[in-house]
Amino acid sequence: MEEDSSQLAKPETPHSLEAEADEEERDPESNSLHEPLLKRSRTLSSSPLALVGAKVSHIESLDYEINENDIFKHDWRSRSKVQVLQYIFLKWTLAFLVGLLTGLIATLINLAIENIAGYKLLAIVGFIEEGRYLSGFVFFTGINFALTLAAALLCVCFAPTAAGPGIPEIKAYLNGVDTPNMFGAATLIVKIVGSIGAVSAGLDLGKEGPLVHIGSCISSLLAQGGPDNYRLKWRWLRYFNNDRDRRDIITCGASSGVCAAFRAPVGGVLFSLEEVATWWRSALLWRTFFSTAVVVVVLRAFIEICNSGKCGLFGTGGLIMFDVSDVTVSYHPMDVIPVIIIGIIGGLLGSLYNHVLHKVLRLYNLINHKGKMHKLLLALAVSLFTSLCQYCLPFIAQCRACDPSFPDTCPTKDRSGNFKQFNCPDGYYNDLATLLLTTNDDAVRNIFSSNTSSEYQVTSILIFFGLYCILGLITFGIAVPSGLFLPIILMGSGYGRLLGMVMGSYTKLDQGLYAVLAAASLMAGSMRMTVSLCVIFLELTNNLLLLPITMIVLLIAKTVGDSFNPSIYEIILELKGLPFLDANPEPWMRNLTVGELADAKPPVVTLCGVEKVSRIVDVLKNTTHNAFPIVDQGVLVPGTIATGATELHGLILRAHLVQALKKKWFLPEKRRTEEWEVREKFNWVDLAERELKIEQVAVTRDEMEMYADLHPLTNTTPYTVVESMSVAKAMVLFRQVGLRHLLIVPKYQGAGVTPVVGILTRQDLRAYNILTAFPHLARCKGEEKDS
Repeated sequence: MEEDSSQLAKPETPHSLEAEADEEERDPESNSLHEPLLKRSRTLSSSPLALVGAKVSHIESLDYEINENDIFKHDWRSRSKVQVLQYIFLKWTLAFLVGLLTGLIATLINLAIENIAGYKLLAIVGFIEEGRYLSGFVFFTGINFALTLAAALLCVCFAPTAAGPGIPEIKAYLNGVDTPNMFGAATLIVKIVGSIGAVSAGLDLGKEGPLVHIGSCISSLLAQGGPDNYRLKWRWLRYFNNDRDRRDIITCGASSGVCAAFRAPVGGVLFSLEEVATWWRSALLWRTFFSTAVVVVVLRAFIEICNSGKCGLFGTGGLIMFDVSDVTVSYHPMDVIPVIIIGIIGGLLGSLYNHVLHKVLRLYNLINHKGKMHKLLLALAVSLFTSLCQYCLPFIAQCRACDPSFPDTCPTKDRSGNFKQFNCPDGYYNDLATLLLTTNDDAVRNIFSSNTSSEYQVTSILIFFGLYCILGLITFGIAVPSGLFLPIILMGSGYGRLLGMVMGSYTKLDQGLYAVLAAASLMAGSMRMTVSLCVIFLELTNNLLLLPITMIVLLIAKTVGDSFNPSIYEIILELKGLPFLDANPEPWMRNLTVGELADAKPPVVTLCGVEKVSRIVDVLKNTTHNAFPIVDQGVLVPGTIATGATELHGLILRAHLVQALKKKWFLPEKRRTEEWEVREKFNWVDLAERELKIEQVAVTRDEMEMYADLHPLTNTTPYTVVESMSVAKAMVLFRQVGLRHLLIVPKYQGAGVTPVVGILTRQDLRAYNILTAFPHLARCKGEEKDS
């Protein structure tokens, strides 16, 4: 499947995605055995369709649960200490490699962007000095056009999954949703090259989100031994041929990406903990911290190399977005008032940004549905508009006389600096050109600079803020790799400077500090992060004195933003139709039991422990369920004389049934097999394979009449809930444990009572699907809001 973040929006609700899919697409885990797959009336909808790539795709869940069948138990018992040490050593080795490669690639991206953008801006300076303004505009626009075209072509034609930030899809994956082709080799390469082109083109986007995706791609490729078609068959890598370990490694990659973007190791770990990962444990905390530590060492090494002038136009401190460690921060009780105002405005603007961006993405989806050419034209149109504004708007600003106290730095005729001369005479500078005609990172450094209260005019900051509000809305969603962090930082710093100018006479806080706090507040108001964002900003500013006021700003901004709408990543997840399970169930879910949910679904399909092959083939071909309860009749209950009991032996996965058919695990008579027979036929590596389909397995007519013993392949310890449990409680369990299937067992036991009432999947617990089947709950929901 292909992915295109330019198609983040969709004009209908996630349920309506089914109408956009091909008519032959099938709806897993909701149909009964003999019911037609395409022509059926659905009660509780379990549509697994989501916008992943350039088209609507089927979405499956991941098997994070430990499958405790007989083969797993034997392997666990038979592992030697050497094998256990190999497994532990390899986990730490992969964590090291993830950090090392992410740090190297991040450095490569930074070097490329700084040099490409640097030489471009140097050429513009030359045109301006010669008075060739039109030639400079044509050159500036043409270079940006070419860079954007290259990035967009790569994304549209070769790896649509590389477009956008990738963070929502990573959140969904770590939540248990298998997003197709999100971590492939092609995606990684296009993400790297596309990020360099898009950021160098001066588009209002950052490399922070793409770096998180790049780190996750590296992690996934290392864990599985390379791309799908060229995997290394190294025996040590067999330990990671499961969804659980791959999830942990991708979490390390996401942390490393944030660390590489902001040079914030602790912030990277906390970002994964707070924003990305659904499931966490202390051992994972150590490994993610180790990966980010490796990233920091790599970045620090290259900073030292670049400080010696060996990185071309990279300059000094190019890996640092901004540094206010030399600013003496002092504030008084009265300074809390502007800090509170910054937080409130950040929450309001953040929620407004989310709302408007939601509308823009829905519009972009209509454009992108028309084909690849429309995607390219949209990206190129945004590039032309951005170049036009960045080059032409500085001519509006008035030239300002240089401060005599800065004779060496004002005016600046180079590509960067706080006092760009641009079109001004000697001894004067253009403050708007300082902010617009530069790289995004340099623009952040300039507007965050301290002790520059008289450097910028109010009109220039107003133009800067208004322009980046527009660019921040129209740039995200086009078919290039893009991040949200930097656009939001630029918007926030603009209104922070304005607020600092207005309140300058009432407070002693520096205007640069206003910009820093406002950028943090807008990020909290849009992304709804607090702890990780606080640590990231502290590591970036290198100033612990900012801690109290940063905490206040973030808490207020998040609280205000939550009052209006969800975070921007949650909005994108909903737009794409990805079945993300939120941490907090809806209050009305406590009014519904899982037994009532099971009644709204078709009857559950069960298999016997020793089942006829023809029955297995029939079930696999005529249903799309991914797991089946194994129920045995007439079982002798240990310790009693009862022989007619019904036993729920466990749950068997579709993939394991297909493996049994592939390996011809057939018996001529109906009997249980011995443990040695199973070990001769299967091993746990075989059972980790998920790619084989029933259509690829051939079963003869004679084999159809044989039997298969499914007991050794069955997970004998599945998670179960009583049918009287509320949906809210079941959802919390489902999410926290990372389940794919949750068995519902009856409240009452007795003769003739089935041992399993139904199976809950991720789709069954989604609020939209439940409200579709139980419309009266929607009315209750509305009454709760009104009360």
